[in-house]
Amino acid sequence: MTQLAAQQAKQQVLLHELNHRINNEFAAVISVVSLTAARADNDDVKAALSSVTALLHHHAEVHRALQMPEHDSLIDAAAYLRKLCVAISRSQLEPRKVNLVLAPQPLRLEAERCWRLGLIVYELIINAAWHAFPRGEGEVRLDLLRIGPFVECRVSDNGSSPPKIRPGNGLKIVDELARSLEGRFEQKLGPRGSRSIVSFSLEDAEVQARHARIRAL
Repeated sequence: MTQLAAQQAKQQVLLHELNHRINNEFAAVISVVSLTAARADNDDVKAALSSVTALLHHHAEVHRALQMPEHDSLIDAAAYLRKLCVAISRSQLEPRKVNLVLAPQPLRLEAERCWRLGLIVYELIINAAWHAFPRGEGEVRLDLLRIGPFVECRVSDNGSSPPKIRPGNGLKIVDELARSLEGRFEQKLGPRGSRSIVSFSLEDAEVQARHARIRAL
């Protein structure tokens, strides 16, 4: 094993340990809140704590969906993003009355690249929801398109964003993740809606999977 491979393996072990710890902490907090709700005598308090428990479950689902995959294989990116976005919607958007429309095309990506795309989608959806709809109520749309040997992921909204927004840590992360996919990130903001686009090329195995699917049709 090369020094670089050993370093990457060590980083993966640390990341898996961190994820394991966070999952345990989510479980512990959910257990405490659920037990407190069960013991509450006041119906309003019981209902409020039950709502908190449900919200914690949704946040835990998002965290689990964004965990680094343990094995690298080709997976259904559309199905992965749908599962992730349902969890994002329940935890972050529904409480603010922001509707999330999903329109991903069938596409198979390597698991780690799909995971990186999931991190990008999470950041872009949350960024759109908060900047375009500071008071809530609106619509965010996710499109995943296959254009020849390229993939284009779009997150758009029908809100109103300032023409100039100082890039925060979230967008810097998106830019770095896009680069890690050997792709690019661009964003267009406007008073009648905004659009964020990440585009990157398919790997050889992903192209072959696409050709195999076409032949099977």
